[in-house]
Amino acid sequence: MDIEKHNQKASTLKKENRIFFDKLKRTKPKNLDHQFHHLHEEVFEEIDCLACANCCKTTSPIFYNRDIERLAKHLRMKPGEFIDKYLRIDEDKDYVLRQAPCPFLGSDNYCSVYEARPNACREYPHTDRKRMEQILDLTYRNTIVCPAVLEITERLKKII
Repeated sequence: MDIEKHNQKASTLKKENRIFFDKLKRTKPKNLDHQFHHLHEEVFEEIDCLACANCCKTTSPIFYNRDIERLAKHLRMKPGEFIDKYLRIDEDKDYVLRQAPCPFLGSDNYCSVYEARPNACREYPHTDRKRMEQILDLTYRNTIVCPAVLEITERLKKII
């Protein structure tokens, strides 16, 4: 996975993709979920997340209380200790990681807390969710981070 190549492509397509996602929000295609889900399956047959891990290297999931409690228990810490050691509150008043890359990401791109990872990590990149029209802004932002989301978007542009 050539992440630099992805970054260049994502940057080049940024404005075009913003326009595309704005159009999707306005037109609300009836079969949008089906198209996203089909392309999600297709693209993830070709792309290996472990070869990339750009999401873990550059962004933070939002940590909800249930995520904090699950991870703290997994790490044999108190939730307050986990917060103090790993999290900060961002501009939206959400708990996020203090640093990037994720402190639980290994040099082999494996997650050391995979079984206890936050829900946002479990669902990432969210391209197989129901009611995709509700998360089109997030999906647009994920084109910048995730090569798979960018590829799904490029294929979607050809069929919509």
